[in-house]
Order: sequence, then C-alpha cells, then structure tokens
Amino acid sequence: MPAPVPFLLGTLPTPIGTMLLVFDEDAALRALDWSDHEDRMRRLLRLHYGTAFALHEAPPPAVLRDPIDAYFAGDLGAIDGVAVRHNGTVFQREVWAALRHIPAGTTLSYGALAQRLGRDKAVRAVGLANGANPVGLVVPCHRVIGANASLTGYGGGLERKRWLLAHEGVALERGAVGGRQGMLDLG
Repeated sequence: MPAPVPFLLGTLPTPIGTMLLVFDEDAALRALDWSDHEDRMRRLLRLHYGTAFALHEAPPPAVLRDPIDAYFAGDLGAIDGVAVRHNGTVFQREVWAALRHIPAGTTLSYGALAQRLGRDKAVRAVGLANGANPVGLVVPCHRVIGANASLTGYGGGLERKRWLLAHEGVALERGAVGGRQGMLDLG
C-alpha cells in the first residue's frame, strides 16, 4: 500500500466564516471549504483521493492567502491565478475548468454550462460535477444557478452563495440568467 500523500490544512478568516484550505507542498490548492462544512470537505477528499492522503496543520502560504484576502477586499479577479490540483473524472475536470472561465459578476445556468461544453444533454451530469467540486470559490461553482435564475445548491450553503454573488455584483431577477445583473436582492 502506498504511503499517504501529505496535504496541509490551514484556516483563513473571511467575512462569511472561517475558510479551510487544503494544499500540497507546492502550495497548489487541493480543497477549499468552510469550517462548518469540514465533514463535506473530508468526504470530497476521500472521494477524489481515497484514503491515500493525510492532513497536517499549517498556516496557508501567502500565495493562497493573499489572493483570497484580496478577493474578499473587492479585487474579484485576484483568485483567478490561484493554482489548483484536483483528482476527478475527465468529465469533472472538464466542468471544473469551464467554471474557471465564468467571470466574477456573471452567472450561468447548468444548461448553459452544458452547452458551453458541447454536451447539451448532460445538464444533470454537469450539476453533479459542480456539486463534487472540491475547490469552491476559486473554482467558482457558486456562479452556476438554476435555469429560472434560482439559487440552487451550494456546498457552503445558500446564504454564502447569495453573499458571494452579491459581493461580485450579481442581482438575481426572475428569469435572468447570465450576464452582469447589478446587485443581488438579499431580501
């Protein structure tokens, strides 16, 4: 049996809760979640790496901490260059790569994302891949919404999804999908 891959686990305070960052020795992000969803994060790590990983506490390196802090301070593009590495199926990695091309302040429906991938009929599979994304925020699954502009599931909770979209300047109006929408109505 191979030795477990050593990953590092650090925390980062954010305006919407304590963030957990799992990264490797090269400071590539392997998982990102919120402390109140640590069980989910660990399930996703087991799903993608089996039991062949070990977590060791360490402070997040500046190459991860600084862009995330800048994002929350209003520099929405700061996280675009954060290095990520993840295991997943070829299809999941294809979906996750497409998520990184949804600009901040923009939303896309699951169907539109499936169309971008040239897989019009794979809406449900796109949704499942989105839900299995281990690197939320940096791989911005929160920017994917329902076809009727509804806020559908988000691993960090719908209130965080709502906050993140508002932070990015998105307003969700009935029937509005895609494009810049202004401010989100939190009411």
